[in-house]
Amino acid sequence: MVIPGIDTGRPGGGSGAPRGERAAGTPGGGRGPAKLNPADKKQLKQHPVSLRRIAALFAPHKGTIAVVVLLISASSVVNLAQPFLVRGVIDNALPQQDIRLLAVLTASMVAVAAVTAVIGVVQTWLATKMGQRVMHTLRVNLFTHLQAQSLGFFTRTRGGEVQSRLTHDISGMQSVVTTTATGVASNLTTAVATAVAMVALSPGLSLISLVVLPPAIWLSRRVAKIRREVTDERQRELAALHTQVEEGLSVSGVRLAKTLGTGPRDAERFRNRSEKLVGLELRSQLAGRWRMATMQMVFAAIPAVIYLAAGFPATSGGMTIGTLVAFTGLQGAIFRPVMGLLNIGVQWVTALAFFSRIFEYLDLVPGIRPAAKPVRLDPATVRGEVRFEGVRFAYDDGAEVLHGIDLTLPAGTSTAVVGSTGSGKSTLASLLPRLNDATAGTVLIDGVDVREIAPGDLARIVGVVSQETYLIHASVRENLLLADPDATDEQLWSALAAARMADTVGALPEGLDTLVGARGHRFSGGEQQRLAIARTILRNPPVLVLDEATSALDNTTEAQVQAALERLAAGRTTLTIAHRLSTVENADQVVVLDAGRIVERGAPAELRAGDGPYARLAAHSAGLEDAAPAGGALQPGH
Repeated sequence: MVIPGIDTGRPGGGSGAPRGERAAGTPGGGRGPAKLNPADKKQLKQHPVSLRRIAALFAPHKGTIAVVVLLISASSVVNLAQPFLVRGVIDNALPQQDIRLLAVLTASMVAVAAVTAVIGVVQTWLATKMGQRVMHTLRVNLFTHLQAQSLGFFTRTRGGEVQSRLTHDISGMQSVVTTTATGVASNLTTAVATAVAMVALSPGLSLISLVVLPPAIWLSRRVAKIRREVTDERQRELAALHTQVEEGLSVSGVRLAKTLGTGPRDAERFRNRSEKLVGLELRSQLAGRWRMATMQMVFAAIPAVIYLAAGFPATSGGMTIGTLVAFTGLQGAIFRPVMGLLNIGVQWVTALAFFSRIFEYLDLVPGIRPAAKPVRLDPATVRGEVRFEGVRFAYDDGAEVLHGIDLTLPAGTSTAVVGSTGSGKSTLASLLPRLNDATAGTVLIDGVDVREIAPGDLARIVGVVSQETYLIHASVRENLLLADPDATDEQLWSALAAARMADTVGALPEGLDTLVGARGHRFSGGEQQRLAIARTILRNPPVLVLDEATSALDNTTEAQVQAALERLAAGRTTLTIAHRLSTVENADQVVVLDAGRIVERGAPAELRAGDGPYARLAAHSAGLEDAAPAGGALQPGH
């Protein structure tokens, strides 16, 4: 499955600031024009967005949207009363020494400010709440949908890309909803209402404003564009710096630097990037200062031109001082909303790009789909007979890995699968817990196709212990409770004892509350494996898959883990992907895979005594054991 439109090199693709920061605050905020990102246009071309689909997200909030639009319009209209109140104060109340009129007008000015402030608070609360609810729905739906994807999706996709879509893109979308959308509505109503008020005050000066505004807007946008380019370059360098910090100062990164001796090189690279940021920050600040200077000149030039025009009889039209002051205030107020409206096109593309990236993942077809009407199996009553009938499996590229596998695992017995690297052992094991689904044929537990079993029941029926142990960055207790949230401390200690980890955990000062560290690095590899075994013991599954669970361990640690695994496997139907042939001697049956086909099966002693593939693997393994140093890892069964 190829996922179009994934561009992990863009800002927001796992490091750096969220993409929404480019658009946030632009409408009417005076921060200059937004710049269209080519990645946004490319995203929309590869994955177009239906406006009807976006509208469906906001359909439950139609009432809130209507109220927000009314509040924005009301705020813009009410706020326009200020210039007329100022005109009344200057032209009437002060010259006539009318104290009562002066009190009414000044009180009205305060009331208008208070009303618009309250309206602004209510509008922000409603818009933010609506945006957060939409974002919450999308975030939960996307997380749930991604959980349903097969392992193949995650092996092909960078983890940072998934995190970026789930956090940065959805947050950017929320910013578009609450800031850009309300900003456009506010700018539009403010610009229209202000223009009407200007014409009502002085049609002549309004025409002059049409001549003044375009060059002022052009100059401001030009300077802001220069700063935007510098800021974008700074963001890219800052994202690279953050990536180096994230990778270089993690447990694995520090270990790699120390073992390869790359510390000085990494420090020099960090120093160079930091030095470059100094220059970019300086350029950005200077560009920002130039932009502020330009804005100051613009705001100084506009009233100057108005005052000049008001001084000539041909253009003043007998204008009063109050009218002039009121008109100048309106002239300054129309500049920002007009600037914001000029960015609507870019904001629209940016908004659609956010939705496109989110919908692109929501449109992914899960490789593993739950049954429409699942069969419910009680793990407590499952016997555990497993059958593979005519099983074939091919990856997305079409290469078939398994070819017509017929295999039965009687309930309560142990089956070991051995074979050379690439023979399909791990792929076969992945079909039982539905990490992958068979391309053809069926995998059955007690006669029920695993694809028909409810996912929750299957997870309780089939337990998996793999080579790649994963412990969350939490306490030992929290890691164990993942298997059984209701387990008591007594049950936790019992599981640890069965996994031969009770003494190790008990010797720690904080016991069960000891943090395991990032990816379990607080413990050794063997201890991590035994914690995983204890977690599986708590789950108490009737069917067990051991996928090369000891392949990365030394001989001594492997012996300890193997003993824990044997205790775990007792009485369960067990499918073991063998690492060393010595670990499968107690299996009830051994299956030898070669190029995705079963080429031999039988009891270990019986196969060893013959002259087949297993006997040759055993001879090869014995030769490697004789040649390997103590504690060396042998890998005939990969």
